[in-house]
Amino acid sequence: MKDLFSGQSQLYQQARPTYPQTLIEALLTYIPTVEHAWDCGAGSGQLTQLLAPHFQQVIATDLSQNQLDQAPHFSNVQYLQQAAEHTDFPDQYFDLITVAQAIHWFDFEKFYTEVKRTLKPTGLFAVIGYGLLYIEDEHLNQRIQQLYTETLKGYWDAERHYIDEHYQTIPFPFQEIEMPQFQMSLVWTGQQLWDYLNTWSAVKHYQNQLNISPLEGLRDILNKQQIVLSFPVLLRVGRLII
Repeated sequence: MKDLFSGQSQLYQQARPTYPQTLIEALLTYIPTVEHAWDCGAGSGQLTQLLAPHFQQVIATDLSQNQLDQAPHFSNVQYLQQAAEHTDFPDQYFDLITVAQAIHWFDFEKFYTEVKRTLKPTGLFAVIGYGLLYIEDEHLNQRIQQLYTETLKGYWDAERHYIDEHYQTIPFPFQEIEMPQFQMSLVWTGQQLWDYLNTWSAVKHYQNQLNISPLEGLRDILNKQQIVLSFPVLLRVGRLII
C-alpha cells in the first residue's frame, strides 16, 4: 500500500468531501448485526465518522499516522496505524468492512485474504470512492477537465486508472449486490475547490518535479463565492462466497 498523503494530512481532512448519509443507510439494510465495523484505509475519517453512530465499535486503520491524527474522536472508534494487507483481527469478526477511496493503492490479493478471514459469514464488504468532480459552470468544468486529463497527464500514479474506470475493473471475488447510484452534491467556494485540487496526488507530483504549481492558471477561482458541483460515488458491495 502506498502512503501519498501523510504530508498533506490536515489539508486532506479539511478539503476532501464527505459521503452521503443515504449511502450508509443503504449499506445498513444488508447487515443483520451491527457489532463491529472495520474502515480500512480510513485516512482522516471521512467515512469513519459516518459509521460511528451505527456500530458498537468501529476500528479505523490507515498506513499514515499523520492522517489518523486528523480524524475526529468518538468513544466507540479505535484508530490504528496498520497496513490493509496484514492485520491481527480475529476471524469472522466484522459485520461490515469498508474501504473508501483507497483500495486502488492496496495489494488486492493480500487485502482480500484479510477481508475473507475477518468478515462474518453474514457480513458485508463495501468498496467506496468518488470519481472526477463535475461543475455546473461549463467553462470552469472544462478547465478542470483540462487540468485532469492534459496538464496532469503522466503525473497520476498508475493506480489512478481504477478510479477513472469507476472501480469496475478491480478484482472483486465476492458475491456482488446490486446497489443504487449515489452522488455527492455540494456548493463550495473557490477557496474550497482550490484546497481540494491541492490534495490531488498528481498536483503534488507535478509541483515536486517542476517546482511550480499546475494550478497557477486557476487562481481566479479563489474569488468565486459559489461553485455548484457534484462527485459520482463509486460503489462495489458484496458478501463472502460460501
